[in-house]
Amino acid sequence: MTHPFLDLAPLTPAHFAAIEKRVAGLLATEQDVVIMQGEALLPLEGCLRGAARPGTTALNVVTGPYGQTFGNWLRDCGAEVVDLTVPFHTAVTAEQVAEALADHPEIDFVSLVHAEAATGNTNPVAEIGEVVRAHGALFMLDAVASVGAEPLLPDVWGVDLCVIGAQKAMGGPAGVSAVSVSARAWERMAENPQAPRHSYLSLLDWKQRWIDGGRKALLHAPAQLEMLALEACVERIESEGLEALMARHSAAAAATRAGALALGGGLTPYVHEAHDAAPVATTLRVPDGVDASALVARALLAEPSLPLIAGGGALSREMVRVNHYGVDATRGAVLASLAALGSALAGTGRQVDLEAAREAVQETWPSE
Repeated sequence: MTHPFLDLAPLTPAHFAAIEKRVAGLLATEQDVVIMQGEALLPLEGCLRGAARPGTTALNVVTGPYGQTFGNWLRDCGAEVVDLTVPFHTAVTAEQVAEALADHPEIDFVSLVHAEAATGNTNPVAEIGEVVRAHGALFMLDAVASVGAEPLLPDVWGVDLCVIGAQKAMGGPAGVSAVSVSARAWERMAENPQAPRHSYLSLLDWKQRWIDGGRKALLHAPAQLEMLALEACVERIESEGLEALMARHSAAAAATRAGALALGGGLTPYVHEAHDAAPVATTLRVPDGVDASALVARALLAEPSLPLIAGGGALSREMVRVNHYGVDATRGAVLASLAALGSALAGTGRQVDLEAAREAVQETWPSE
């Protein structure tokens, strides 16, 4: 018996390259784009291990858990790491980055997360990129959570390694990811004797065997279903329009923040300033005496598919996250999420105003 997921014609190198080109168009980049056959942690680790080695001095900006992970990888590569850590309820500033670079002129690599979905903040990459470019360091950006939700212009901003994944705002698959690579980044990796080679982590393998080979032969069998899903995802974004997609995420974030404030019950935005809040997810601090994990579990009893989760790790008791990205960047998803949280809070004895929350959402996001 045939099956639409199983009995597919092979994905040709030409088809693979065409998908790659469309992803490059989404990023408005003239740099090489490599689509890697795994979740975005694959190119993120590949970039760091390709560019860092003993003798590297890296400025690692930490605004959430992914920044912490990058620092660990960089140290494992033998790099000297300067961590610039800011409170997770805010964003880093270009001035803070400039000060760190001035204090450590030997820094030649900078790693930054654009939007930290886990903590709900977003960083001003355009301004930071200008500072990094003036210093002359190589600039790596984790844009997995920001692509499709807010402007992302790696070429204009001077980003040398820009990693994206499709599973959040793009509304696509998690099993493939991509990275744009500047000429400077290729040179840095080629000069690094520790850069992964003949490895699933190796970007240089893609450079030599795929890009320099004229995109005639793939390195290995592609993740066909995920590649086709990525193509469909990009087609849907092209149909809606990237500007419209970003506007939808911005509206969802503003409506969620306004609705949560109107709801009451002790919920407050985890990210203090709205301009520091990521459009991909809104994080909320629960009131004292309420466990966030238990609150989310109660909220999901009636509708388990709502985009609500508790914070990760140490934040699991104090933070609720509304993941209004992709197909959930809608007014309906925001209203349903706030209603479920309100009902769960009421069940703990907190006073909530569900009607005020609904009105705040409607006023902030009057139509779709």
